[in-house]
Amino acid sequence: MKTLAPQLCLAFSVFAASASAATTVTETQLASGTAFELAQAAVAQCAKDNYAVTATVVDRSGRVLAQLRQNNAGPHTLDSSRKKAFTAVSMKQPTANLMTLVNDKPLMAPLKDMDDNLLFLAGGLPVNINNQVVAAIGVGGAPGGHLDVACAEAAIKAVLK
Repeated sequence: MKTLAPQLCLAFSVFAASASAATTVTETQLASGTAFELAQAAVAQCAKDNYAVTATVVDRSGRVLAQLRQNNAGPHTLDSSRKKAFTAVSMKQPTANLMTLVNDKPLMAPLKDMDDNLLFLAGGLPVNINNQVVAAIGVGGAPGGHLDVACAEAAIKAVLK
């Protein structure tokens, strides 16, 4: 029995070390200042083309980090830009892709109903850092989702160079 005790202690300490290592996760997060810069850049880009929009940036969990509504942007753009951002971060892809998927494959339509915060309209883009989705931006209010996308893309390119 004396020779088994040190081996059992070693086995328990290895198990305890691996169990505690599995209880935490390190994640990359987008800084709130960067989120604000992204929202400002998107609204400014759309303003150059005379589009009054709202831009919302969410973290990887879909919580709002920054939201900016330009003067004269419709009140609905607050919610639509947030939902576009939520959808992009949740599904880890541009919302225009999801809109196309559901239109091309009606069997996928139930995806839209998984969560009340999902919105399958163009204008939401994931924000990737080191090949990892860390946030998303949603833009709403331009006269066409492709224009919302262009403003979001320009913001990401300008801020995250």
